[in-house]
Amino acid sequence: MTADDFRRLALSLPGAEESSHMNHPDFRVGGKIFATLSYPDKDWGMVKLFPDQQAGFVAAHPQMFVPVKGAWGKQGGTNVLLKAASEECVREALSASWENTAPKKLQSEKASPKKTEARDEGPQARK
Repeated sequence: MTADDFRRLALSLPGAEESSHMNHPDFRVGGKIFATLSYPDKDWGMVKLFPDQQAGFVAAHPQMFVPVKGAWGKQGGTNVLLKAASEECVREALSASWENTAPKKLQSEKASPKKTEARDEGPQARK
C-alpha cells in the first residue's frame, strides 16, 4: 500500500476531508481527525481506534499495525506500516476509525441510505 492508496481509502468515507496537522496530512470527519499520514514518518499512517479494536488489529496483523508510542497509543492510536499493509485491512481499520469519530447523524445516514422509489416498490411496480 502507498500513501496515495491510504489517502484514497480515507477520502472514500462519507464526509471525509483532508487537512493538515503538525506538518503532515490528516483526514477528518465532522472537523475531528480520524486518520493521519506520515506519522512518525512517510512510511506510516495512523488510525484512531478504541483500545480493544487496536488490540484486535495488532494481534491479527502485527506486521501491519502497531500501537503509537506513549499515551496516544494507550488510548488506541494505531500506526499502520504502509508497505506491509493490505487494502482490505486498512479499509477495515479506517472504517472503524471513521465510525469512532464521525458525528452520530452522519453515521446513521451511512447505515441506512435512502431507498429509491423503484427499490421501495419492487420489480413488480416497473411492469
